[in-house]
Amino acid sequence: MSRVRLLCGVVLAASASLLSATDGAYTARLPGFAAELAQRPPLVDGNAWKSMPDKSAWLQLSTVEAAGRQSARWDYARSLIAQERGPDALGVLEVMRQDDPDLGMVDAWRLAHGAALTLVGRADAALTELDMPGLRINPEACLWRSRALAGEGLAEQALQQLECAAPALAKPRAAPFVLAAARAGIEGGAPQKALHWLSWLPDRDPAANLLRGRADLALGRHDAARLRLARVEQSGSAAQRMDARLSRIEGDVARKAMRPEEALGKLAEIRYSWRGDAIEERALRLSYSLADGRNDLAGALSAGAALVRYHDTQGAAALLPDVQAKLAAALDPERKLPLERAASLYWDYRDIAPSGAQGDLLVSRLAARLQQAGLYERAADLLSHQLMQRAGDLARGPLSARVASLYILAGRPERALRTLRETEDPGLPDSMVGDRKRVEAAALAQVGRAEEALAVLQDLPGSAPLQAEILWQRRDWGRYAQATGESLPKGKSLDAVAQAQVLRHAISQAMLGREDALAWLHSRYAAAFKGLPSAPVFEMLTGAPGAVDAAKLARAMAAIPSASPAGTFADLLGARKTP
Repeated sequence: MSRVRLLCGVVLAASASLLSATDGAYTARLPGFAAELAQRPPLVDGNAWKSMPDKSAWLQLSTVEAAGRQSARWDYARSLIAQERGPDALGVLEVMRQDDPDLGMVDAWRLAHGAALTLVGRADAALTELDMPGLRINPEACLWRSRALAGEGLAEQALQQLECAAPALAKPRAAPFVLAAARAGIEGGAPQKALHWLSWLPDRDPAANLLRGRADLALGRHDAARLRLARVEQSGSAAQRMDARLSRIEGDVARKAMRPEEALGKLAEIRYSWRGDAIEERALRLSYSLADGRNDLAGALSAGAALVRYHDTQGAAALLPDVQAKLAAALDPERKLPLERAASLYWDYRDIAPSGAQGDLLVSRLAARLQQAGLYERAADLLSHQLMQRAGDLARGPLSARVASLYILAGRPERALRTLRETEDPGLPDSMVGDRKRVEAAALAQVGRAEEALAVLQDLPGSAPLQAEILWQRRDWGRYAQATGESLPKGKSLDAVAQAQVLRHAISQAMLGREDALAWLHSRYAAAFKGLPSAPVFEMLTGAPGAVDAAKLARAMAAIPSASPAGTFADLLGARKTP
């Protein structure tokens, strides 16, 4: 229903409300009509809705006494329903209930309200009204229930209402209800019944001929169907012509008179030119089925994703697990899909990817492949979507640290800081808080805020090597020598990390010109360095007093083992920032 019609309903409702106050005699409520309406004969057929000219209705509303105003509104609301003006009727009925809330308990008012809701496409709310105990066997209520259910694509349920609705289905007002029932019959597997109901409507009616053609297709009467649908394409509305075109394709595919490739091409043309209603949904369903039958993963995902994204129906929702399974199968490492193709595929369909543990594993594996290939920013973007859209509260802690780390490795420390800021959570466990602080410190150091980075690490247990790494990267020799003096290795054998610790400390002392400290290092570690590849560097730094110059220090720094006491934190600090 268009916004214009809905706005008209609001205006009518407001106008009806204004007309309720005359001469100060009435200001807020018009009670009593609910009881009167409940005592009137029930509304059981088409005579419930009597149309009147708007001019007559407004004259009556503007001249009637306050005591009769609710009755005048009721007549007007029923006239609007007879004219299929759902938004307008809905507005008037709501004004009536505002003035007398007891109307919400009266079967006749609820029947009118349910009919108006059906006309504006609010089937769920309509069915709630029409399914009240006093309306369950009311023929008129059954008729409107059938129409609401048919409009939602619930064909079988709509058909179940027709036996009850039969007494209310009179020819003068039959067309919209017959069409709804016939559509339900075709989609519910009863095309012969649909043709029987459609016999009530004129032979030249395009809406009826469209459904007659679809019923003939379901019965295998292809020549008759072709003629009916051709007639629709001659005289129908734009929607009816497109529906007829799609129906012919559906019929040809069903009887294998059209190759899947040709059908997919024609369906693509329909999907390109027609969006947003049951016609597009049917085109997408058929496209999905044909692509799936040809093992065309890209085509199936494209049609399936569009169906799930843009059509809020039970059928579309039921298809989601199958679409998710196809995406997961495509990204399975065993399939060995090229990384670029796999990443693009997931990114295109990330909004419908599997949720829960399966979805987490899927994106984690893909991000790991991207990271191994050095595509850090793409890996971070991938995990960032998972972090912001899908991750649970507890998972956000470690995932946020991972995303921020990847942004640092990609040379985007400012995005790392933004990620951490947007995912702050005081309820995270201490271990997760510690991981996030380490990454935050690395990002701060990368953007030139080293003192803030050191402050972040100051009270973090076990962070001394990280603080020392920041000081080393800054060439802050005095503070580095002080920070690392008590953490020098105490063993007699030195692995790569221990060698780097001693050599870095020696360089800091040499830069400060502390010969006594260098002599102490030589006496303490000379035996441990003996025979190691780094022994000449150690000797150059700590051997002969005064033998170290700028050139030798530069060579020494270049020869230090690459292993860092700070582990992966050093990799983050060493990442090159993107301009």
